[in-house]
Amino acid sequence: MIQTLWLIGIGTGSPLHVTGEGMQALRDASVILVPHKGEGKDDLAELRYRIIEASGSTARLVRFNYPERDPALPYLERVTQWHDEIARRWQSAVAEVAPEGPVALLVWGDPSLYDSTLRIAQRLHPVPDIRVIPGITAIQALTAAHAIPLNAVNGPIHITTGRQLRDQGWPEGAERLVVMLDGEAGFQTLDIPGAEIFWGAYLGMSEQIVESGPLAEATPRILQARRAARARHGWIMDTYLLVLPKAAEV
Repeated sequence: MIQTLWLIGIGTGSPLHVTGEGMQALRDASVILVPHKGEGKDDLAELRYRIIEASGSTARLVRFNYPERDPALPYLERVTQWHDEIARRWQSAVAEVAPEGPVALLVWGDPSLYDSTLRIAQRLHPVPDIRVIPGITAIQALTAAHAIPLNAVNGPIHITTGRQLRDQGWPEGAERLVVMLDGEAGFQTLDIPGAEIFWGAYLGMSEQIVESGPLAEATPRILQARRAARARHGWIMDTYLLVLPKAAEV
């Protein structure tokens, strides 16, 4: 049974992006759950092990295999069943070790921003005492990599997903648009003369790639970089900021 669960944001791949509070939590945890996401994605688990080692933690490491989503189901039903199964696997993995203290889970980026770990934790029975340790987000890493501010002066920011961008198009009223979780490069569906893109993949890692410029000119470069990187690593995580022409001049 998981009585106390610590969700530790670990940034975007570099141990240097984990906060001091996060490193201390890793050292204080009794058990650390480490997900493995299947063939071709072992380096994601290795990055977690590297962060744990850098923290000096002596916690017991418990591996579990991530389930796959059923592509035949409608999207929301697919995600719901997937979350249910992840929660079951957490409980099954921890049941074998009977932890006497907090159980920690390393969360890519930050548990509060486009991540479902907190929702999955609510599926545990009983629901544990949950502590969240914030981490560096992909958005912070992206703007730092490009050395740009996120917002225009006194301007709003809209954050969405690749699925929403592909299905709904540019959100009404948005001037600057951050897009996350975009496995299909939704920016290539846009035709907005003068728009700019600031794109990054593997942010914070040694493999980091960044591209920027007018959307029409940068799109072919980004698509080529994505294909090459996915072929090389077997996976890709990327995030980007889109800026309308009038906002680009501020």
